[in-house]
Amino acid sequence: MSALQELRSLSRLRALQLLALLSLLILMAAIAFAARTTVRDPDIWWHLKVGDWIVQHHAVPYVGIFSRTAGTRPWVAYSWGYEVLLSRAYAWFGLVGFALFGVLLTVAVAFVLFWMLHRLSGRFWVAWILSLIGCFAYLFSLMPRPVFVTMILFTIVLAFLLEAQRTERIQLLWWLPLVFVLWANIHIQFIYGLFVVGLFMGINLLQRLASWAGIELDFIRAPTLPLSGLAGVLFACFAATFIGPYTYHLYHVVAAYSNSHVPYFMIQELSAFDFKNFTHYVLLLLTAAAFFAVGWPRKLDLFKLSLLIVASVIAFRTERDAWFVSICAAAFIADLCAGERAPTPALKLPELAGVGAVLAISMLLTARNIGFNTRDLDRAISREYPVDAVNFVRRNSLPGPLYNDLDWGGFLIWYLPQYPVVVDGRNDLYGDELDLLTYNSSQGESYTSDLYLNEAGLVLLPQKLPLAKLLTIDSRFSLVYQDPLAVVFTRK
Repeated sequence: MSALQELRSLSRLRALQLLALLSLLILMAAIAFAARTTVRDPDIWWHLKVGDWIVQHHAVPYVGIFSRTAGTRPWVAYSWGYEVLLSRAYAWFGLVGFALFGVLLTVAVAFVLFWMLHRLSGRFWVAWILSLIGCFAYLFSLMPRPVFVTMILFTIVLAFLLEAQRTERIQLLWWLPLVFVLWANIHIQFIYGLFVVGLFMGINLLQRLASWAGIELDFIRAPTLPLSGLAGVLFACFAATFIGPYTYHLYHVVAAYSNSHVPYFMIQELSAFDFKNFTHYVLLLLTAAAFFAVGWPRKLDLFKLSLLIVASVIAFRTERDAWFVSICAAAFIADLCAGERAPTPALKLPELAGVGAVLAISMLLTARNIGFNTRDLDRAISREYPVDAVNFVRRNSLPGPLYNDLDWGGFLIWYLPQYPVVVDGRNDLYGDELDLLTYNSSQGESYTSDLYLNEAGLVLLPQKLPLAKLLTIDSRFSLVYQDPLAVVFTRK
């Protein structure tokens, strides 16, 4: 084959690779467009309203704003950076910009996963196939929210750790503190990333202590990076999490979440896998393949094995954390696939710019073809939330205070702000006691002793709730509005 023919062949292969990457990203965007994921998320509304509050007051809140039951309790808006961006997307571009924000986050998660897998494996098609499997294993188990930024930043941190370990270049880890400055101001699960950096350093320390004690295990991969440098990186990452308006108060939130129990049986996404969904089996197979990949080399990597075990326990216990084990599993499989052959060249900036431009045009055409516009999004919101019921309350200026359930609390914060809510998705604000009280009331258990219900002048609930049916025969309340989705009661 002549040099010219070889060049043409490589050019055609590169074009095919770029087309495959573009197809992957378009597929992820199309699924997010079709599902209207952003506007269907019950938590996204209070995030939006908090962002508006921060922009309006040029400050972050320290108490439970928008709540009548916990309005004076200490509260940390730990996702304040995300909330400001979300607020500006809505302020500048309306509902379409607000919904598009979530689609772009979805595409970004998929792209960064591919970037990591390509960087680790050096094989385009390995990275592409693993990205496709990984995305279906975890990307659509949640709706776009601050945890999507956590997925992106965790992927970057893990990529740098694994590459630094393989190349023995600790300089790659000097970027991590900057990542944690951003991460700590966007989502509380920066603690997962800090744990992984700490585990990486701890495994290295343990191995060196064993070596100093004369314990040498030939089947264990030896540490490759200087311990002092790793300790410095870990300390810098930890210190970086204090750079922000809440400083050390973020760790109070971590402690509160670690001690909570009630949300785990109240909220579906916090429950364990029930394997009623096809994606659960995809995740299980991906995790099993990762254990095989970790055990395959002649020398066992203790960091990979330890992280995979921890991630598996956390993810299979809590469905919302499926991303944790998925990203780790895909990364370890990709790392095994790195060989001595010349790797696929990394994507160059002009190539990425071309993919980005075609992706933007494709997303615009997709949005137009499926009716992704303000009217369509309004209809999607009305199917999920009590828009008509709230409009009835507004028209008639019904007296409060309001009583609501958990699922609609965030939406009511945004769409009915003049009535502070009893409860919403901020579980760290309300705590187990209040969450359990409102949950039991919504299920019709001991609702007559619910202080907040007894004080309420206005009750707005989903039609399907047991409490909604019980209040129709409760002599204290009158049914003044109902539709297929919601009911409204006022006190007699």
